[in-house]
Amino acid sequence: MANNHEPADNFQQLYDDVKKYVELQTEYVKVEFVEKLTILLSTLLIIGIVMVLVIAALFYLFFSLAYALQPLFGSLALSFAIITGIYVLLIALFMIYRKRIVINPLVRFLSNLFLKNKEDL
Repeated sequence: MANNHEPADNFQQLYDDVKKYVELQTEYVKVEFVEKLTILLSTLLIIGIVMVLVIAALFYLFFSLAYALQPLFGSLALSFAIITGIYVLLIALFMIYRKRIVINPLVRFLSNLFLKNKEDL
């Protein structure tokens, strides 16, 4: 007496187990997606807030620098022109090094977030 179960019962049990497994895997993928999306959105929110604060701080810093340079150059307009030149230089440097500053870290972050397992992190 090796097995008292009917082959149809065995097949039904196997079908039910596979169906349950697929349902659990679907739920797991949804949970993983929500977790990674939450990490991505919270990181973007933090970066956005930090960027706004840094831009505001640089604006006021350069504004005060323009007033500090006025006695040195004798003209407020000239000191603002120098600050504008500094802004243009910073923008040019950012555009030249954008791959190193923005693209590579973003690709690394997204690939680590979506392609690596929790055990790899």
